[in-house]
Amino acid sequence: MDLQLKGKTALVTGGSVGIGTGIARVLAEEGCKVAITARREDLLNEVADDIAAAGYDRPTVIVQDIAADDAADNLAAAVGDCFSGNLDIMVNNAGAAVPAPVGCDEQVWIDVMNLNWWAVRRVSDKFIPGMIERQWGRIINITGTMEPFNINAATCAKAAVQAWAKGVSREHSKDGLTINCIIPGRIHSEQNVRNWPTEKDELEFAAQHIPQGIFGDPEDIGNLVAFVSSPKARCISGSVMYVDGGMKRFAH
Repeated sequence: MDLQLKGKTALVTGGSVGIGTGIARVLAEEGCKVAITARREDLLNEVADDIAAAGYDRPTVIVQDIAADDAADNLAAAVGDCFSGNLDIMVNNAGAAVPAPVGCDEQVWIDVMNLNWWAVRRVSDKFIPGMIERQWGRIINITGTMEPFNINAATCAKAAVQAWAKGVSREHSKDGLTINCIIPGRIHSEQNVRNWPTEKDELEFAAQHIPQGIFGDPEDIGNLVAFVSSPKARCISGSVMYVDGGMKRFAH
């Protein structure tokens, strides 16, 4: 299927490792002009070089801490330089899961909400008006499970993202803008390697919690991002989709 993405412009946050790399790679394979942003320039350049070595356009590298107060302005300026300000696809992927037990330091909540929620809205708000003006745009948010194992500040932040995305879809789907959320299950990534460092650890968790019995790869998320980004998915907006091998337990 031709996803009709050739020449579309895309910004992927958290593009230096894990899920972000898979998203960037698939979008590049589909012919998008991709920019990737994160804090670690060396890792961003490795991703960009790998994509170029595979025969696709080298992504533009933008070094930026997404949680910084000036991140939205800086990213808007950088996109203005590399894409003449016209961004078609915004992928809010940057984030981190952080346990927040009762009594934890208040700064934990402030930092995690800033990274996983406030930054998503601030950055997206820089590009939504242009998408509305051009009557075409895609925002895809990589969020998280609403079936937490414990108290996790990121779970609360991601719930806010999903509620915000639904509101945006209600107001602006008529303007050619679609916005959706994708919930990853356990995906091979830097974060998951810390939690399940060996193949044995991974398989034991998968056997207990994932009906499919495996962890996914970053490209499994990238494939859905590419489809939802495409004109083929024009009627999908305000949705929450899972890529988790059936790990979600409940039908709600």
